[in-house]
Amino acid sequence: MSADHPRKDPSGLATETILLWAAIILVVSVVGSLYVTIHLGHRLAGTGINVPSDPFSLVFELARGTVPWPGAWGWGVLTGAVFVIIAIGILGGWLTHRIRYGKTRVDRAAGRLGRGRDIEGIRTKDVTAKAERLGITASPGVLIGKSVSTGAMLYGSWEDMHIDIWGPRTGKTTSRAVPAILDAPGAVVVTSNKRDVVDATRDPRADKGPVWVFDPQGIALEEPTWWWNPLSYVTDEVRAAKLAEHFAAGSREPGARTDAYFDPAGQDLLAGLLLAAALANYPITETYTWLTRPGDEHPVDILRQHGFDLTADQVAGVIAAPDKQRGGVYGTAQQMASCLTNRQILPWITPSGKPRPEFDPGEFVREDGGTLYSLSKEGRGTAGPLVTALTVAVAEAAEELATRSPGGRLPTPMLGVLDEAANVCRWRDLPDQYSHYGSRGIILMTILQSWAQGIDVWGESGMKKLWSASNIKVYGGGVSDAGFLEDLSRLIGDYDRVSSSTSTSRGQRTISHQLQRERILDIADLAALPRGRAIVLASGARPTMITTIPWMSGPHAPAVRASLAAHDPSRQQETTK
Repeated sequence: MSADHPRKDPSGLATETILLWAAIILVVSVVGSLYVTIHLGHRLAGTGINVPSDPFSLVFELARGTVPWPGAWGWGVLTGAVFVIIAIGILGGWLTHRIRYGKTRVDRAAGRLGRGRDIEGIRTKDVTAKAERLGITASPGVLIGKSVSTGAMLYGSWEDMHIDIWGPRTGKTTSRAVPAILDAPGAVVVTSNKRDVVDATRDPRADKGPVWVFDPQGIALEEPTWWWNPLSYVTDEVRAAKLAEHFAAGSREPGARTDAYFDPAGQDLLAGLLLAAALANYPITETYTWLTRPGDEHPVDILRQHGFDLTADQVAGVIAAPDKQRGGVYGTAQQMASCLTNRQILPWITPSGKPRPEFDPGEFVREDGGTLYSLSKEGRGTAGPLVTALTVAVAEAAEELATRSPGGRLPTPMLGVLDEAANVCRWRDLPDQYSHYGSRGIILMTILQSWAQGIDVWGESGMKKLWSASNIKVYGGGVSDAGFLEDLSRLIGDYDRVSSSTSTSRGQRTISHQLQRERILDIADLAALPRGRAIVLASGARPTMITTIPWMSGPHAPAVRASLAAHDPSRQQETTK
């Protein structure tokens, strides 16, 4: 008859080993106590008896009666020794509890993941050395977290691009977005669909430079005390096409099917009208007005007057198309630009009302310390296209400044935290920019809730390109996509596990051991990754597990709490009553 026992993990202790160590400790404690008691007892009693120096010989002689017990002094010393042993045991138990407290069920896997030289490049000393070579002393890099296995702080350098995948309510804002924003030495651009990141960081960031909050849908209850002209970005047909692409991507519902003719044609028409409005110094709302008048040739005339004949021909061709075809193209373009009809949005993108300062992306990046927050909601009427357009305008202004700067990079890095990127900042060219922005000193952190979100925006190939171009990949749990988790589990790797079995035959017990390869973290482990833990994959380093560090545990906690209190929405509402 044979029986299989549970497989033993090499990183753990077998029951036999634990019992053996317990027996050794017990013997050492008893012998040591007797040794100290007899030696110290006879010395205190002044008996002058020659006590053997070897502990085990002493115990043997005591048992034979050759060495007498030191009387009352011996009992006193023994009592004290017992109390010391008990105290040490209690202290050891307390320390063991403290060490194990807060440990999660996946922490054992951390010992099989990268640590030490395995994660060279993201350790504090590595990123600090790189920052010093780049002339940056204010911050070593973008904080990632703390190694579970060693407790070392890990950072992304000021040349690394980040992509984060965290499920809903897993702590991505508190552990990644907020600390990164607060530690940034230069300008910061932030996108989000919630006000929490703004409230938490705006006051600490105000100490470094001007703060701009682009809030066309009233998420943070911000008043339009300034405005930005999206057409200031449009200088030629190429940029007009990019702006039209932002409108097209931002207006399309995730997973929505596109028409092979009308969608590209509508986007091209919108690009031509945006260019015409920019050339004539019209407000961007004029573009939508033209879209409601399919026979209006005024934009064609503007384009020809400024030498954009081919673009003029393209717009004129749509105007001259059969009614059904023309109506379909104009209707598609209208849907793309539908956010321009939202009266709540207009004060943020037109100079209406009393004079207000106009936001200049070029000036913003030159100030080297400002912060821009761009907020929008998802769904119908979203200001997402404008958030994307503003983010891209700032990024390209930074790229132009980097081109003119020594070494082809910004003197002080600019950080872009694209929280909820798939919902509010659908930057179609983002995967292509990741390949070179890091070398320009433009550091981007794209935060998604799932792999599928990225596919909705950039397609399968685009999402893979974005993932591959990211130097720092962080998975924070809360995702149930089996395909993504399977790929991640494979990237994390395998380990060798010893399996043991016992069999009994004719009174003889046989133990056999087998070596098996198993996943360090399987799909179930990754799907249920505990809060406070994250997996990091960095270029040139083995995957590692980190303890996340929310802002509440960091040095900025008092400043963040003060900022949150100052901008509490309930207080704002009370002041308006």
